[in-house]
Amino acid sequence: STLGLLGQKDANFASPVSMSLFSKISSSLEDHDGDDDNVADISTRRLFLDTSKAALISSLPFLLQTEPASAVMANDSKEARVFSAGEALGVKESMARFVQAKKEVQYLSENFDDIVKNGGGDNVRRYLGTVGVTSAMYGIQKVTKELQEEADDIVEYTESKQEFEAALRAADTACYSANFVEFSSAKTKPEKFFADAKLETTKMLEAMDIMAAQLKL
Repeated sequence: STLGLLGQKDANFASPVSMSLFSKISSSLEDHDGDDDNVADISTRRLFLDTSKAALISSLPFLLQTEPASAVMANDSKEARVFSAGEALGVKESMARFVQAKKEVQYLSENFDDIVKNGGGDNVRRYLGTVGVTSAMYGIQKVTKELQEEADDIVEYTESKQEFEAALRAADTACYSANFVEFSSAKTKPEKFFADAKLETTKMLEAMDIMAAQLKL
């Protein structure tokens, strides 16, 4: 089955909701595999199924979202509240949110190895704000965009913002790759991906320091 293409570790990472959705879509595709009336030509039907399954598997970063780890990253401060897409934060709240996010990255940078040991790549991604909503880093690009006009030097701020976002994407990708590399034919070890992610976390912090200086934080 399509679900069988996932390793057991992948299934362990997934939330019950995402795995249920994955199973339903997979079953639908497999039921279609035996329905000659829907696609008369066998080769065309096979191509359709292979393409559909490939598209489904490529969406794993979104389907295999883990449940928020509030016990790991409990944060009751008003600055860390979850906000919705399209919501205007305002300068004051964005400033507070940025400060909280910077502390999150500082902690991640200083405790990276322990964070990996206690939960692997997805534990790091929780601190990055790309898994769950409990980190102050969640939605950080919205925050940095909100503050762009507040910078003393908007050019320097924007350049640092872009460097920060590039490092965030790279760190997230490396940690995601580390989760699944042992099930692939790739020769790269998880340790290499984690080392790359750790380096990118340092770059994130350096960029945030410059941005903070531009915002007088």
